Amino acid sequence: MPEGVATRYIRLTLHTAMRKKVIKYMKAKRLTALLLSAVMAASLTGGCGGINKGASAAHFEDTDVELGLVNFIARYQQASYDDIYKMYFNKGDDLWTADLYGNGSTMKDDLVNGVMDSLKNIYTLERHMEEYQVTVSEQELADIKAAAEQFLADNSKKAIDAMGADQEYVEEYLRLSTIAAKMRKAMIADVDKEVSDEEAKTGTFSYVRVEKASESDDADSVSADMDALKEKVDQFAAEAKAGTLEDVAEDYEYTVSTASFTADDDTFDEAVITALRSAKEGAVSDVIDTDTYYYVVRLDKEMDREATDATKKSIVTERETTLYDETLEGWKEDIAWTVDEKAVGTITFDNLFTTTAESSQSGSETATTEEE
Repeated sequence: MPEGVATRYIRLTLHTAMRKKVIKYMKAKRLTALLLSAVMAASLTGGCGGINKGASAAHFEDTDVELGLVNFIARYQQASYDDIYKMYFNKGDDLWTADLYGNGSTMKDDLVNGVMDSLKNIYTLERHMEEYQVTVSEQELADIKAAAEQFLADNSKKAIDAMGADQEYVEEYLRLSTIAAKMRKAMIADVDKEVSDEEAKTGTFSYVRVEKASESDDADSVSADMDALKEKVDQFAAEAKAGTLEDVAEDYEYTVSTASFTADDDTFDEAVITALRSAKEGAVSDVIDTDTYYYVVRLDKEMDREATDATKKSIVTERETTLYDETLEGWKEDIAWTVDEKAVGTITFDNLFTTTAESSQSGSETATTEEE
């Protein structure tokens, strides 16, 4: 890559000592939102896009949210996504300026808007900390300060400049992350954790699915093809009833898949779930005719213990999420929040980040290279 090109690649490396320190801190303080295990080091030109860090990006009640904080959080999140997005979307340097999802906005704008929404949520949560006896202790603030200092010390100046990672912004990010984690825990503490086996009852089944399809454009030929296909699937079901679903499927070159289901499952066609509700364990069904597929199913377990326990956890998680979301949304109705779109629009993702880790006897060590 020639010199002078605005978009450059920063190698993000995993620094063992910093990673262990932050993970230990995260476990001790349950700071699950913190991702300061990545250490940036690279040779690049330019800073954080020429933004005015001290400008106001938003107003929460009587508090100004500085553009520098928004920029740091956005660039840090960008760094965590770059590898994955480059791999799956193959957009290269145009990754963050592309409208990958067809919603009329760039990937960069989507991410920055998400950061703004998160900040609105967290500052709202902070307003209600006293109601839940939530505090950030002096020791936690000291730990946050130390973690931020270590993060900055373990990074090159040019990489820090590219992300706008000033001490105050890193500390504020950690403080807000701490508040968010503590408040969510407090808000969902009283959620009913009891779920009966009947409510969470989850069965497991195996199935063969055959698509209704014809390569012909002629109506009569399509009809003939469908009749032949139905006859074939009927014959398959009959043989599977007399033998083993997997063995017969192999003879027909069909694929046997497995899945779980609950009483109100909407993952599969209702006709499939209806057949499973009345099936006997181990029995292979007749052909189940849906709009786009033929199914032949076998009920493996009417109630699978492991799957039922997993469903119980999902039900509790859903209860927690519903309570948290509804409570937060109710609070947000009463707060004043305005975003300075012009200021936020000055944030640019003029560097792409690549995460690398090199193995050694002690684990992942710092290794810095620059893409050509």
